[in-house]
Amino acid sequence: MTAFTLERMRADVARMLREDPENIGLDDNLMDWGLDSMRLLDLVMSWNAAGLNIDVMEIGAETSLNGWWRVIQQQGA
Repeated sequence: MTAFTLERMRADVARMLREDPENIGLDDNLMDWGLDSMRLLDLVMSWNAAGLNIDVMEIGAETSLNGWWRVIQQQGA
């Protein structure tokens, strides 16, 4: 698995939302950008397929990229 980074996570979210990664702030509420639970599930499934072990309920409790990154770091990813 290639290293999972905050920038990769932002790029994946931006691709899902059809936005430029630079437009999405690390503390922006991703729900305000139109991210819904189905899109979140798709993202988590793709990240888990790439080798992470993320619980969708834990990451879903956060609303920003920085919040998600903290969850991932706490899991030792």
